[in-house]
Amino acid sequence: MTSAEGTRAANLPARRRADLTAFIQQRGQATIGELAKEFAVSVDTVRRDLDHLAARGLVARTHGGAVPGGELATADSPVADRMNERREAKEAIGAAAARLVRDDETLLVNGGTTVLSAVAALGGHRGLTIVTNNLRVPGMVPVQALRDLFVLGGGCRTTALVTIGPIRFPDTAGVSADTALIAVGGVSASGLSVSNIPEAQMIQEMMESASRVVVLADSAKFERRALALICPLSRIDVLVSERPPGDELARALERAEVALAGPYLPEDG
Repeated sequence: MTSAEGTRAANLPARRRADLTAFIQQRGQATIGELAKEFAVSVDTVRRDLDHLAARGLVARTHGGAVPGGELATADSPVADRMNERREAKEAIGAAAARLVRDDETLLVNGGTTVLSAVAALGGHRGLTIVTNNLRVPGMVPVQALRDLFVLGGGCRTTALVTIGPIRFPDTAGVSADTALIAVGGVSASGLSVSNIPEAQMIQEMMESASRVVVLADSAKFERRALALICPLSRIDVLVSERPPGDELARALERAEVALAGPYLPEDG
């Protein structure tokens, strides 16, 4: 946007707010500073615009910015819709996460759509045992990568195609895994979160059952807090995303000693 265009937008609140909404939808997230620079207005004007848009459900406010409207409820939207959202980012994250997996590991995989990209990228591995509540995993994991595949029972959430129940099998005390591949609804300095309370409890059990916790989250999940808190950042080992986190979240992750992985890092590129 040129300075002249920015000035015109600044003088037309309705037009500017429409452009703000489109910009955030295209980017997946935006900070107040980025929006103020892009639209040549003050940060106070951006805050008022975002409050106006959030009240109408067009965007969702985050700490220091906004994400597209409805993002906080994404975990409960139909899985077919979520599979197509930010597809390129999810595929990049999935490929990076698959590189963290070692042959002959036992993996716990939860019900998010981002982990499906990781599962689909496991074709170069062998001897894997996968335990999942994600009903899409059996149809997406490369057969040659598998030693065994187990689907956890429980109640079925048909919109998400996942089961919700205890992380154990009949006649056993529980499950022991090498790595948990976990998709979440939000990653903030407060920790990880999802929109469904039983799902949060199930993810907690998965984390407790694994020696290593790898969280997969595209950058639209950064600085978001959904309804149910899963755990603090210190509980996870690796965060995989397609873009680096912002300064505040990056500092929180560093304090929690969380390693970062993704295509933006030289060793992962």
